[in-house]
Amino acid sequence: MASPSPLSAPQPKGATGVLVFADGRVAWGQGFGAEGEAVGELCFNTAMTGYQEVMTDPSYARQVVAFTFPHIGNVGANDQDVEADDPHALGCIVREAVTSPSNFRSQVDFPEWMKRHGRIGLAGLDTRALTRLVRREGPPTVVMAHRADGKFDVAALRRQAAEWPGLEGMDLAKEVSREQLEHWSGGAWDIELGYGDSPLPHAGGEPARPHVVAIDYGSKRNIFRSLVEAGARVTILPATATFEEVMAHQPDGFFLSNGPGDPAATGEYAIPVIKQMLKTGKPLFGICLGHQLLALAVGGQTAKMFQGHRGANHPVKRLADGAVEITSMNHGFAVSRELPAGVRETHVSLFDGSNCGIELEGRPAFSVQYHPEASPGPQDSFYLFERFVGMMR
Repeated sequence: MASPSPLSAPQPKGATGVLVFADGRVAWGQGFGAEGEAVGELCFNTAMTGYQEVMTDPSYARQVVAFTFPHIGNVGANDQDVEADDPHALGCIVREAVTSPSNFRSQVDFPEWMKRHGRIGLAGLDTRALTRLVRREGPPTVVMAHRADGKFDVAALRRQAAEWPGLEGMDLAKEVSREQLEHWSGGAWDIELGYGDSPLPHAGGEPARPHVVAIDYGSKRNIFRSLVEAGARVTILPATATFEEVMAHQPDGFFLSNGPGDPAATGEYAIPVIKQMLKTGKPLFGICLGHQLLALAVGGQTAKMFQGHRGANHPVKRLADGAVEITSMNHGFAVSRELPAGVRETHVSLFDGSNCGIELEGRPAFSVQYHPEASPGPQDSFYLFERFVGMMR
């Protein structure tokens, strides 16, 4: 398609998938994965690899991901390249039909993996046109649907999209957070051992590892692997954990994870806990939603972005020395650059100048908007985990 067609456009012969916009526009394609329908916000991701990591990133809850890279699914799917037990993105849109996998680590093809996890895929849509639409108009509300028989009630799908309230004001952290405490083990991936029960790196003869208590607002697993790789011991608590529950584990430092939804909504219960964490004087590190929550806790502001940042090639300038890090990002809200007294901006996006990092003056607390753990993406920013663990030591 050159652009989404009018609602009145006839359904092409053989179409088994459809994308319906709240304003009535519609795009037809071939469905794969699970049958059914799902409503949410359309976004695009520019990563060339790591579609399993993207689909399982909890920060994509209530979102439909259009991949700008045209060939998705070529390496199949496996049980290791995931950031959560199940996908959190509602579904995905790809330009070309998913081909048979060609990778020695593949255990199942991508459409079958999507089907097993109840996620819808649409192929054959012009993802460049969808990307231009999001960049021009902002992220629209859409319903994606897949029916093998090709029978759709497009008018009903349009009403469903029009009635969806949108992400602004939504607290989704509670929906995607783990519900119980977890003691994390295992560091970086190994080609022979995978993640599994691989031994902790650097364990022999070193001092006791500093203990970080991480709050799971919708975390990616590779964050905890990176903390372990940097030398920490990790305990993970649910998003709604109280300050007393956190301190019962005698932490040496605190970590605030990524996650979906509006930070102001999640902040209603998270900010009071974070304020108490800061009073202890112990090191604190936040990523993505955790970055936004730290900013709110010290008097900053957040707002929904026009199109958001999602991809594995985002340049970020480190203000301390002017170095540029190529980063992985996934966020639709941002921290205002007008920061309160005592808060210093540390990183900015070279795409649009938005804030990408802060640190508190005179206190061991800092955060970044991007994902230094990558998965997928570059590893320019792993030093942040080492810096945090060094502060705890």
